[in-house]
Amino acid sequence: METRLNKYLAQCGICSRRDADKLIGQGSVTVNGKTALPGMKVTEEDDICVRGERVGCRDKKVILAFYKPAGVICTEKDRHADVKIQDVLRYPVRLTYAGRLDKESEGLLIMTNDGELIDAMMRGANGHEKEYIVKVNKTLTETALTRMREGIYLKELELTTRPCEITKLGSNTMRMILTQGINRQIRRMCRETGYEVRKLKRTRVMNIELADMKPGEYRELTEAERKGLYAGCFPVRADVESRL
Repeated sequence: METRLNKYLAQCGICSRRDADKLIGQGSVTVNGKTALPGMKVTEEDDICVRGERVGCRDKKVILAFYKPAGVICTEKDRHADVKIQDVLRYPVRLTYAGRLDKESEGLLIMTNDGELIDAMMRGANGHEKEYIVKVNKTLTETALTRMREGIYLKELELTTRPCEITKLGSNTMRMILTQGINRQIRRMCRETGYEVRKLKRTRVMNIELADMKPGEYRELTEAERKGLYAGCFPVRADVESRL
């Protein structure tokens, strides 16, 4: 299928469409060895280079584990956001996050260009596990922990959270494992039980762990991690193998 060259370069994560037009106008882009022309269309079969470097792999499934630092906003379109993911994560292919973390939170984000994988991971009915370490402003009581484990009614959203697994790690720190993705769910749950979150870090998404990564770092998944992730999202083995 043909695609306008500037759109193709943007989809590959090289730059915006506007900047792609500038590169084309400067003669910095070639298609099949010839200088590209403004407005031309290309396909995956074309040999496209920017300043002599080959561009492509739009169809290659890329999956990264990324440690989002606190203060970074999960957005692609808000021009007024102070620091966006694209400002911190520099990668030659355009990637999207599979499940947000709010600005104040930090930890593991799965970044990929596989739209089907993103849809499967974000579908709440699938019940995929996400694990967090949460520090609150005062001592956690067993009564509050039990309420959160059993499910909290959130008045503002008019729904009750699913039962979840919670382990107390310290006087004001806990590990939480959730299977749904309500916006700011942990902060809402804590607030309903009289607590304010002081620090929130996501340490695991399904079979992918943050481990010893540092804020701002990313890594490509191992083959075993990729297979486990796809198997969890697409249980039919033939479908899994076709995506790797």
